[in-house]
Amino acid sequence: MEGSVTVTRLLNHKNALDQGRLEHHEQPLPLQDGEALLVIERCALTTNNITYAAFGDSMQYWQFFPSGEEAWGQIPAWGFARVLASTVPGVAVGERFYGYFPLASHLLVRPQRVSERGFYDGAEHRQALVSAYNQYTRCSWDAYYREDQENLQILLKPLFLTSAMLADFLADNDYFGAERLVFSSASSKTAYGTAVCLEGAPVERIGLTSPRNLDFVAGLGCYQQVRSYADLEQLDASRPTLYVDFAGDLPLRERVHRHFADSLRYSCMAGSAQVAAPADLSALQGPGPQLFFAPVQIRKRNADWGPEKVSQYIGEGLLDFYRRVSRSPQPLLRVVESEGLEAAQRVVADLLHGRVSADEGHVIRLPG
Repeated sequence: MEGSVTVTRLLNHKNALDQGRLEHHEQPLPLQDGEALLVIERCALTTNNITYAAFGDSMQYWQFFPSGEEAWGQIPAWGFARVLASTVPGVAVGERFYGYFPLASHLLVRPQRVSERGFYDGAEHRQALVSAYNQYTRCSWDAYYREDQENLQILLKPLFLTSAMLADFLADNDYFGAERLVFSSASSKTAYGTAVCLEGAPVERIGLTSPRNLDFVAGLGCYQQVRSYADLEQLDASRPTLYVDFAGDLPLRERVHRHFADSLRYSCMAGSAQVAAPADLSALQGPGPQLFFAPVQIRKRNADWGPEKVSQYIGEGLLDFYRRVSRSPQPLLRVVESEGLEAAQRVVADLLHGRVSADEGHVIRLPG
């Protein structure tokens, strides 16, 4: 293949994600030795992507796909891509891969550690970053891949991976001595995924949510109690409690810490729907909030169980979660497809400002 390919990417202002712009550049062809060019076909946008931006500097998410500009970045998203051109043995034109992509039309990678499973991007700027985000999985290899469930996979797999490993982390630590878990942003898919994974656990699960989402959260069936944020202080403050924070709302965190005070056994920050850099892990009272990072627990379980069992634990749980959110007659997840990076920017702004319904899952299709 000779000539060039026009690459389009969406850049967002790091401190104002609702400000975005498209940028274009030419990728020369043929490629250099050791390179492959992927054309991104679809990706998912959820509150998880806002979390990536919120922790973009403190946890290096902005560095996976550097923009070359200090104030502007490329938000990472999970999706599927097809190989458009390749100079790498074992990475063939036309193959499809699942993985971590920028909001862009294409991604140039340097495949290394190529195997039946897929490859890792060996680009120099990614070498010091978390390897779990550098892995690209062949659709033809993945035993849990279903062509008709691609939208569910990109919407739910990254979130469920966090849910499954967070539930495992809490159980692995005997819930830090707590008798109940209080979840903020209980309508979020990662929060209720965690609660689903903890069904049958010897702890009570309480979901906190906004008034508009009360009925939705109550209908999930994975929380034993559901309260609005305004009713937080009505909860018994004497019982040993663990706070699982998916909102990243600092005033709410302070209310939780003040209300439960000495009964608060652990404060776990698992996500953020708000942009704040660096991630604020402060608390005026009670235990210092601890940031949960799923790859750390995965590494532990890879050592404890072996990678094959970890993959089975996540994969089988994920297929069960697909069935749960898709059940009739009222599915918990309604997939909304849009086309193009301009649509992606609109969804980013809506997610940032809380304008996305709890039952919506947004997928961006790209022309490819």
